[in-house]
This record gives sequence, C-alpha cells and structure tokens, in this order.
Amino acid sequence: MSNYHIKQFEEYFQVYKKSVTQPEQFWEEIAEEHFYWRKKWNKVLSWDFAKPEIKWFEGAQLNITENCLDRHLHSRAHKTAILFEPNNPNEPAEHITYKQLHERVCRFANVLKEQGINKGDRVCIYLPMIPELAVSVLACARIGAIHSVVFAGFSATALSTRINDCDAKMVITSDGSYRGAKTIDLKGIVDEALEDCNGVTSVLVAKRIHSEINMKEGRDHWLQPLLDEAYKDYTAEIMDAEDPLFILYTSGSTGKPKGMMHTCGGYMVYTAYTFKNVFQYREEDVYWCTADIGWITGHSYIVYGPLANGATTVMFEGVPSYPDYGRFWDIVEKHKVSQFYTAPTAIRALAKQGNAFVEKHDLSSLKVLGTVGEPINEEAWHWYNENIGKKKSPIADTWWQTETGGIMISPIPFCTPTKPTYATLPFIGVQPTLMNEKGEEIKGNQVEGRLCIKYPWPSIARTIWGNHQRYKDTYFSAYDNMYFTGDGALRDEVGYYRITGRVDDVIIVSGHNLGTAPIEDAINEHQAVAESAIVGFPHDVKGNALYGYVTLKGSSEGRNQDNLRQEINQLITDRIGPIAKLNKIQFVEGLPKTRSGKIMRRILRKIAASEMDQLGDTSTLLNPEVVQRIIDDRL
Repeated sequence: MSNYHIKQFEEYFQVYKKSVTQPEQFWEEIAEEHFYWRKKWNKVLSWDFAKPEIKWFEGAQLNITENCLDRHLHSRAHKTAILFEPNNPNEPAEHITYKQLHERVCRFANVLKEQGINKGDRVCIYLPMIPELAVSVLACARIGAIHSVVFAGFSATALSTRINDCDAKMVITSDGSYRGAKTIDLKGIVDEALEDCNGVTSVLVAKRIHSEINMKEGRDHWLQPLLDEAYKDYTAEIMDAEDPLFILYTSGSTGKPKGMMHTCGGYMVYTAYTFKNVFQYREEDVYWCTADIGWITGHSYIVYGPLANGATTVMFEGVPSYPDYGRFWDIVEKHKVSQFYTAPTAIRALAKQGNAFVEKHDLSSLKVLGTVGEPINEEAWHWYNENIGKKKSPIADTWWQTETGGIMISPIPFCTPTKPTYATLPFIGVQPTLMNEKGEEIKGNQVEGRLCIKYPWPSIARTIWGNHQRYKDTYFSAYDNMYFTGDGALRDEVGYYRITGRVDDVIIVSGHNLGTAPIEDAINEHQAVAESAIVGFPHDVKGNALYGYVTLKGSSEGRNQDNLRQEINQLITDRIGPIAKLNKIQFVEGLPKTRSGKIMRRILRKIAASEMDQLGDTSTLLNPEVVQRIIDDRL
C-alpha cells in the first residue's frame, strides 16, 4: 500500500462522487475544457439500455484528428508525436514530430480520396507496427472513413471474414513484416483473403521488407509514390459526435467475430481523459504501450489517447525476445521511457528468464507501470513491482474491454493504494456493480458476482456492426438496464475489485462456484511452474471436475511429474481449499493463445471434454501447433 498520497486519494473520492451523482455535468465540463469542437452539443447524453441506444454529445461536430494533430501545431509542432522503434535494433529509431505526422496524415487522406474513399466507407487496415499503420488510421478518421484494423498475424480466412462483414472497399497492407528473426508474407495473405471478397476495389501496399510480390493490375498500388504526389494539407471532414469512427473485431465465445463500432465524440473524450489520469502523463514524458494497434489497447492507448494529449507515444515493431529478452529494457533505457504498459503474458515470459537481462539496464526513467489484457497473477505482479518498478513506480492494473473503448477499473498512480491482483477502484464516472445469477444486485463488500455497469460512459461501443440484435443479446439481456461485461469479479472489504475471469471460466464443482484465476494464481506460485490454465470437464459425481494444463520452467522439465502433481494440488488446498484440487494435471509445452496473448480456454475445454471435433478455426492462434501436441498427450 505504498506509492500513494492520502490527499490525492481523498480528491479521487470527491471527483468520483461528482462524476456519478452529476454525470452529465461532469462529462460536459471535461469535454468543454480539454477539446476542440466545431460545434457544441445540444444534449450531453441520452440513453436507454433496453433498446440499447446510447448517444453522447448529441449534435456536436468535430474531427478527432484536429484534436490529435492540428491543435498541437502551434505549441508542439517540433515535439516527437510517434517514436518508432523498428524490429531490428541496429535500424535507427524514427522520431516523427507533430508537424511531420500532420503532413503525413494529410497526404494519406488525399490518397484515400483519390482512390474513391469517402465519408462512411470502410477501410480495412492489415499492416505491421510501422508508422504507416498509425498514419492510415488517422487518415481514415480525417476524411470520415471508418477504419477496421485487423491484426497482421491473422490468417487469410480471418481477414476475409472481417473484410466481408464490414463490406470494406479498400485494404491497406504491406509487402510483408518483420517479427523477430522471421519475415511474414502479408501481401500473400491479403491476396488469398481477397479471393473471397468482391467489394474491395483497391489495395494500397507499403514497402517494408522489399520482397518480390504479386501486384494485381488495376487493384493494387504501391503506397509511397501516391503519397509523394499527394498534396500535404487536407481540411478535416466535419463529423457528428455519434458518427462511426472505427469498427474493431473481437472474438465471441461462439459464432463469428463481433464488429464493435465506436463513435467519434465520446470515444475521444474518454480515451484522452483516461490516458491522462491513469498514466499520469506529463509534457516531457515518453510513453510506451507495447500492444499492437490491431487491438483496442493500441487504438486507445497508442494512437488516440496519447495524441489527443500531445504525448510522445512509442510504436514498437518487434517482439520482447528479439534479439534477446532484454529488448524491452533496452528500449526503456534508450528512450528514457516514463510510462510502460504491457500484458501479464509478457511479464511472465520475461520473469521466466530471470533478472540478468533486467539488471544490465538503467530503468530509472520509469514512473508508472501498467498491465492490460487479463488479470495479473500475484507472482508476476511482485516481479514487475520489484524488478522493473524498483518498488517506486506504481502498477496500474487496468481492467477494460474492446467493448468499453477505454479503461474502466484501475488504480490511479500515486493516488490509489495498490493491491496485487486487484484492479482496485472504478475509474471516474464508471458505476460498476455485482449481480447474482437470479438478477439481484449484491450489496456490501467481501462479495463475489457478475460484473455489470449501471450507467453509460462516453466510450461505450454503440453497436455490433450490422447486427444490433446480437449487441443487445450479448451485453444487455442478462440483467435489466445493465451492461453485462461477461466477467466475474469479487469486491474486497474496502470495495476494491478483482476480476476473477470470464463467467464461462467460473466452474461449478459440487455446487461450489470456483473462479479459475485464483486457482491458477496458486499453481503459478510453485517454483517449477511457468504458466497454467484451468478448465472444467464433465464428472459423474461432481457435475464438473477441474483439469489443469501446466507449463513448466525450463529448469524443471525433467522432474518427477507425479510428485509435481501432488505438490501443485497441495498448494491449491493450502490457498483455496481441497474443493479446488485438480482431478487431472497435464504438463504441456505451451498453451494455445490469441495474438494478443490471451489463453484460449475454449479450446482447452473442448480437449478436456474429448470434443476434439468441435475445436473450430485454430489458424488465428499465435501458436496453433501446440493444440495437436496437447491432444496427443491428453490424459
């Protein structure tokens, strides 16, 4: 409970109280004070979760890129906006100033218009983490086109599904990408995807790896010559606050991906305000989020949130293990990074390597650490706190979703006392609650339930593109007049929230509701364990029993497995109780993960239940090859 100040903590409660008792007045003041609007709103908020319909700053007009670029030109023209750190550490970093970024976005906007892209058209972006990715996102926003970024690691099938779902007219890609020591043929993947996409009329191709690729005449165009010829200014399209800004696909637990649609005004206000406060950004800071812009974290906290605050934001093309596991710390030292925001998966992978890579580097510039993507386990939290933050840089353990657009529950550094594995308190204006399975609100503290939000916040997704009924069914049908997050959470004795995992990761064993996250935390405390995932499988007596998939640290792979199983179950018994012991423990070389590092428990559940014929498409996984090995070694 260090690294905070009582006065600031009291101030948080005062501001929070106003934000939930007078939400419209609160957000109106934030919107007026911090942003440039072409026309003011007629109404701050209208909403009805039953429909569901939410509108913020109705009637207002703006362009988000004027807030991210133009308004900084008089005071920050020569400040670095994007600091690009390439995959190869021997390739120099590129500092793109606000003036240069403005010109590049305007040129790209003119190229889009010349290619027949207009306001409301959808543009699919399938690019690696190079400056053209951020520039193309902003260029779409400048002309009022709706961008849909697809992570440049998804398969051709996954890409074509997303292109067709939003009916994109254009794809922006590159000849290929670097990923550590490998290169990936992105253009080949796009060509394969477009065999099933009739609506795409043009493909713009950036040069990155300078490989030989096929260019289809009339459809494919090299990007750079078009940019060189384009005019360097472009008057931003005036957008309504509720006009769509982007579509971003998130995987559903079943069925096809959901295209979450975010709008211009509320999204801008909320991402900028959360960025400023959660990361305590100051004018001279260098901020680095290690995510990919293909995910919501990259949209909100690499591009829009930082740039709306006039920040210097780092874009990293590479991976944490190339050329060695010291790469993150090398970048922090080299660019004197102040705020560092990464995923628990990355933290665990780096911790597994020991401290030798960390100790070679000066990390004294770090002021604030952040985690995102999944709840962070206690062992990883302490390693991060002690070895990276040196116990002086508070950890903002942030909980939020693609659907929420911005951070919803998080400590505010130097204000909120932190607690390992807890996302702590709701962000300003966010009204969380816990519900039981009967639809009743659970009052008081030291309780556990399903996490819902009672009141709209400005960056809530407005719909699922082309399927509003699915939006209603998924998020607003479980509980009356509530947004249901799909996550379970517990609230401790002081009101701090801890996310316990997806509700479908709550397993009922002999009538006991067992969240997988606390069990995994217990397992991960074993000195031999690198990572674990728990799923339920059918059991004749208990209804469900627990199946554990466990990866071991390299130094422990030769140990007696029966002894390890006993030790792991003893740890669980000690931490949670014998009811949470695992019936089966399978040692595996890796766990199937999405490209953003989330463990695909759905696949593990199917394997545990012997339903291998129902695994679905595994091609979009980061490591699809591990699935067959897990099946082959199944208990």
